Amino acid sequence: EGKTPSPRHGGESVAEVLRAHGIKFVFTLVGGHISPILVACEKLGIRIVDTRHEATAVFAADAVARLSGTVGVAAVTAGPGLTNTVTAVKNAQMAESPLLLIGGAAATLLQGRGALQDIDQMSLFKPLCKFCASVRTVREIVPTVRKALAVAQSGTPGPVFIEFPIDTLYPYHVVEKEFAPKNTPKGLMGKIIAWYLRNHLSNLFAGAWETRDLSPLPVHIPHATEDEVQRCVELVSRAKKPVILLGSQATLPPTPADDVRKALESLGIPCFLGGMSRGMLGKNSPLHIRQNRRDALKDADLVLLAGTVCDFRLSYGRVLNRRSKIIAVNRDRSQLLKNSDMFWKPTVAIQGDAGSFLVRLSKALKGHRCPEEWPRSLKEGDAVKEKANRSKADEKTERHLNPLSVLHRVDELLAEDSIIVADGGDFVGSAAYIMRPRGPLRWLDPGAFGTLGVGGGFALGAKLCRPESEVWIVYGDGSLGYSVAEFDTFTRHKTPVIALVGNDACWSQISREQVPMLGSNVACGLAFTDYHIVADGYGGKGYLTGREDESQLDDIIKKAQKECREGKAVLLNVLIGKTNFREGSISV
Repeated sequence: EGKTPSPRHGGESVAEVLRAHGIKFVFTLVGGHISPILVACEKLGIRIVDTRHEATAVFAADAVARLSGTVGVAAVTAGPGLTNTVTAVKNAQMAESPLLLIGGAAATLLQGRGALQDIDQMSLFKPLCKFCASVRTVREIVPTVRKALAVAQSGTPGPVFIEFPIDTLYPYHVVEKEFAPKNTPKGLMGKIIAWYLRNHLSNLFAGAWETRDLSPLPVHIPHATEDEVQRCVELVSRAKKPVILLGSQATLPPTPADDVRKALESLGIPCFLGGMSRGMLGKNSPLHIRQNRRDALKDADLVLLAGTVCDFRLSYGRVLNRRSKIIAVNRDRSQLLKNSDMFWKPTVAIQGDAGSFLVRLSKALKGHRCPEEWPRSLKEGDAVKEKANRSKADEKTERHLNPLSVLHRVDELLAEDSIIVADGGDFVGSAAYIMRPRGPLRWLDPGAFGTLGVGGGFALGAKLCRPESEVWIVYGDGSLGYSVAEFDTFTRHKTPVIALVGNDACWSQISREQVPMLGSNVACGLAFTDYHIVADGYGGKGYLTGREDESQLDDIIKKAQKECREGKAVLLNVLIGKTNFREGSISV
């Protein structure tokens, strides 16, 4: 050609598109297949945050997606790097988080020929992702990444996956060296091989550096029609005992969570909050009902499911009263109508965005308020039940500290801007009843997949998005094992968080049913391990707290908060006893 080939590489194209989409972080666990992407991103001012397990990198990207309203991005290497993310990607799909997973892959020429870490990655991710692509040439990088980012956020948000064969990411002169045929056969065969390789190489880089549009493509979000909103206005205005059940979808962009909150306050309808919508009404709103949901649904004459799904969390729709009018709003058709063939029937089913629907509904109902007596009576029911729960927190456990008492103390001392990450079974189930997130987007749990191990990644993503906030991880001693190594990441990346570990030396959520039903505690027993020392070893600060420290518990919590403000990740290893608070809760 006579021209010297450009020193540029495909990793730079990836970085340019990410920057143009306002991506601030890329989470990774490094590998040679993806090095060019990481180096180029860092040069453009995108922060590279490396974790100690690929699943953590994806969990962190998931948290960023939920808290920032953009796409979370994780980049991992080929083969085992990618297979390590499968659980976290499935979790993001179930939680409807927009996420881009970037994976390395063997060189285009060597796929299927036994190269290092070369497996069929596409068929692994097709069931988990809304969009999967394998880049074949450098010129495809920009349009492929733009499309993936738009698909992730459109309709029902979710994960997307792009694999980058290693020869699409390195500069021409490096790839050329790899392609140069070593001792090819003589004669015609040799010529054909040499020609084929030259041809492949020039196609790989043809048109690679032409200027391309990097800007975000439009994102398509389904909305309720005017007629649908109008029908709902009529239903709501006639209702005497309406109830709203909010799910995670109500927090999705484009409607800011605060606008949804104002809409709910103006409607005056009592609300049950689930998933990411916890905290939507602040710490103690007269409209936020936390207890006795089954009874409230029995009495309700109208139920609005705003992003809430009739799956196991609502007994598959069986808790809904056949006589109630039911309005269901969901972006995803199959979720919208789940089990409506069996256990419940929607009066109005709207495939659309829940947040913007609530805002439009409240505007159309301006001046109308739900009869005050109804939320007041539900709130009184809350007070009765919470008083009974509170008395359980004052009981002495056989040994160690009462977990309910510990959670009440932490809840009272939480900073107003705290974000709570939930990662565990039994202790975390209790925390969900006791701890009150102070505002929208201040509670992170895995979602419907019930995945253990989200703690380290969710907290890392949360602290990067909200560096001023106090970030708490509520861990069971079982689930802590999955991500305790991320204390090293918190230290290296200066993202101090506080981990509260309810240590009862047991997988209690399982043991509680396994022992009475099957008469054995096999595989459920753990030890009262010195997790606080593990945190010290990773550069954090650990505290052990048992019954003899009961009187100093508040001081220990405050000390942890102070250490955290001064830049140290803290682990509170709290030895707890057994209570019967969650008897009858399910683990299957």
